[in-house]
Amino acid sequence: MSSDSEDASPRHVGLIMDGNGRWAERRGLPRLSGHREGLANAHRVVEILLNYGIKYVTLYLFSTENWRRPREEVEGIFQILEEWLAKETEFAREKGIRIRHLGKLDGLPSGLRGGVGQAVDLTRNGEALVFGLALNYGARGEMVEAVRRLVRDGIKASDVDEGLFGRYLYTSEVPAPDLIIRTGGEMRLSNFLLWQAAYAELYFTPVLWPDFDRSEIDKALAAYKKRQRRFGALSPSG
Repeated sequence: MSSDSEDASPRHVGLIMDGNGRWAERRGLPRLSGHREGLANAHRVVEILLNYGIKYVTLYLFSTENWRRPREEVEGIFQILEEWLAKETEFAREKGIRIRHLGKLDGLPSGLRGGVGQAVDLTRNGEALVFGLALNYGARGEMVEAVRRLVRDGIKASDVDEGLFGRYLYTSEVPAPDLIIRTGGEMRLSNFLLWQAAYAELYFTPVLWPDFDRSEIDKALAAYKKRQRRFGALSPSG
């Protein structure tokens, strides 16, 4: 990061928690056990980032492409998510965390839809951290939906700029991510915050998500602090 920055820590961290199924398979466990452990670790990671003073965290929980997985696994994930979200809502209320949803509720089980609505409603006044849940989320779909809303609102083409377009995205009240972390060894964004990540620093690790602990978080943050974020400009040294 450039030397003239007052704070080398990211303000907004995006998390692509990959590797839950593989973590379980390597231990001879059902894949759903890995998803359950992955969500338990999501709680631990968010608590660590909260204690580190991070103000915004967005977690990629379930993508619009994940519907292609076996029906039994998808239904199991939704059940685990519903149980996890109820506990996470209570934790968020205790810690002053505001939960926001990114994505579509259409198609999700009624219990999970209700849980998301309740989480958002009960934590709306939280100020310690904004916790974004990217659930049934896809960045391309998000942008298409934004365009449709612009058209429905009768916005003139000449009035559309980056700022206006950004206000039609799910993240309209959230700053762009500074750092996106993906676990599990893959090196792609997989349709996660594509517009918002234009200048995000990317950090990839082979560590599977359930094993992504405090020491791994510290490695990611240390790597981020070494980056020079120029946003298209020259570095201070020229």
